[in-house]
Amino acid sequence: MDESGKSQDPEESVRPQPPEPPEHNNGPKGPAPGKKKTGGGILMGRPFGVPVYVAPSWFLVAALITWVFGGQLERVLPELGAARYLVSLFFAVAFYASVLVHELAHTVAAIRFKLPVRRIQLQFFGGVSEIEKETETPGREFVLAFVGPLLSLVLAGVFYAGMQLVEPGTVPGVLLAGLMISNLIVAVFNLLPGLPLDGGRMLRALVWKITGRPMSGTIAAAWVGRALAVTVLIGLPLLTHTGALGTARPEIGGADSLTDALLAAILAAIIWTGAGNSLRMARLRERLPDLTARTLTRRAVPVETDTPLSEALRRANDAGARALVVVDRQGTPTALVREAAIVGVPDHRRPWVPVGTLSQDLKDGMRVSAELAGEDLLEYLRATPATEYLVVEETGEIYGVLSTGDVERAFVSAMARKVAP
Repeated sequence: MDESGKSQDPEESVRPQPPEPPEHNNGPKGPAPGKKKTGGGILMGRPFGVPVYVAPSWFLVAALITWVFGGQLERVLPELGAARYLVSLFFAVAFYASVLVHELAHTVAAIRFKLPVRRIQLQFFGGVSEIEKETETPGREFVLAFVGPLLSLVLAGVFYAGMQLVEPGTVPGVLLAGLMISNLIVAVFNLLPGLPLDGGRMLRALVWKITGRPMSGTIAAAWVGRALAVTVLIGLPLLTHTGALGTARPEIGGADSLTDALLAAILAAIIWTGAGNSLRMARLRERLPDLTARTLTRRAVPVETDTPLSEALRRANDAGARALVVVDRQGTPTALVREAAIVGVPDHRRPWVPVGTLSQDLKDGMRVSAELAGEDLLEYLRATPATEYLVVEETGEIYGVLSTGDVERAFVSAMARKVAP
């Protein structure tokens, strides 16, 4: 509230969210869009207590894989007829099961390091493990990133060994060959040294170890990721056109070239965006300790529930306060007067409107310690959504009121500040 008792912001602010968890990518895909999700698709199970979701986009890519792989089977096993699409669908499901194993490797490592994992999501371009906190050491960061590609390499080896036990040119042989190659591609792609890929996190860990600063590692890996995005955009169509990827040049048509260019553009955009997101989130994490409940809290005055709004605002202005706390006759806080509700009351009605009608009862979780800061503060607010919180000292004494609007503005300001490499 300003000196006239009116709110400085007529709208309720969007609740600030804690920074995005580090994501470990499996396959050519980018960071999970949107963020801060509680679902994001169909819940398939909870291995190791971590929910696994299949995003709706998975069904699109599963259909695409079924169609493309079915076309290949028509050339290799023409006797299958229409049944080739059933085999292709099995391949799509088996491939994403391999993706899940890759992500579970990250999850198990995170649990081993006592890092909470919010969920695993299988989506259009692969999978994402949402780990809620950063690792504390570069060594753990390296291990956490490396275990995913390692498991993909192990799977490729397992499928290769399986190929030796079956006849080539049969359905099992073709399936095992396809799964071996796809897991090998996933492993190699993820080992590329640029964020947001696992190889980028490994590079970040190495630079972090050398410089002693995680931010320096993030900057290096993010810029390598952007260079990688440009390389993919230009290099992938050229490699395909020249036949370096196994297709003879005379066999490449205009439609194939357009498809290659489109795929390259999608992959490049995902990598570029993911690298930028990683850099932005790292910048925020470095500035998060500056966000403290104590420094962001508004001074408040206590008022009883039947106090007219005009009188309550007068007391707040006289005390230089910007918030109102409803207390009982013993002085115990019971509710917070909502800033947005004050704005909705015209000046001429304020003498007849008691503050109790504009307040929100204090519920569990709406009392915030003045000592909370950084990610702990943001996570606490995320767990108990509200527009205002009562901030208290460790002794239980009222310190003031914390508005999520103020936290959000400080959050955005922290995002905008530049950090030296």
